[in-house]
Amino acid sequence: MEAEAQVELVAIPPGRIAVSDRRTRRSWSVDLAPYRLAAHPVTQELYARITGEQPSTARGDRLPVEGVSWWDAVRFCNALSRHEGRTPAYRLRGAPDGTAGDCAGDGGSGVVWDRDADGYRLPTEAEWEHACRAGTSGPRYGPLDEIAWYRGTSQERLHEVGGRLPNAWGLYDMLGNVWDWCWDLYDPEVYGDYRVLRGGGWFDEHWSCRASVRRRSHPTFRVDDVGFRVARGSA
Repeated sequence: MEAEAQVELVAIPPGRIAVSDRRTRRSWSVDLAPYRLAAHPVTQELYARITGEQPSTARGDRLPVEGVSWWDAVRFCNALSRHEGRTPAYRLRGAPDGTAGDCAGDGGSGVVWDRDADGYRLPTEAEWEHACRAGTSGPRYGPLDEIAWYRGTSQERLHEVGGRLPNAWGLYDMLGNVWDWCWDLYDPEVYGDYRVLRGGGWFDEHWSCRASVRRRSHPTFRVDDVGFRVARGSA
């Protein structure tokens, strides 16, 4: 595990992961190079320190930030990268919520991922699932009541990060507490710009808190059980 100036990152080994979608009954395999993933979801304290904003409904420095859209998460990644003197991973052309990105004058809307940049980014959903499983093959990396804040344990509220047991690779709250935004489009032919959500949240039943569960939402969507965690390349 590596302690960064702003974010505690865990080194994730390379691997091959099979991603599946129950709705379409499709599955596909992804080969992954080494990367690093945050040990915790982004907290409200870190989000406020980097952006000057506090979007969350429930308040607490160690609570995961929520009420953030996919676009908010992308902008945060770039802001955190600049804060640490790194090259931002994303070039933005203007968000569909009416706010401008780095390249708003280019016309249209979208995000270009510079895979050679050393800055922070969102994990792909294959990276997320590989890291969540941490070498396990079952639906969860441990007994759900011990590893996750979900409807059965959360008292239907958000909890501070790191309050449940981590997986074998030292990652906390991969299941429960808040859903994590991922980089990927969910199914562009059917859902257009909708992006992938992973992990389940504090209000979800046990069947939503599994390593394989895929959800989707519009990139401008904000709600009180969706947050994110950041990733970086292995260098």
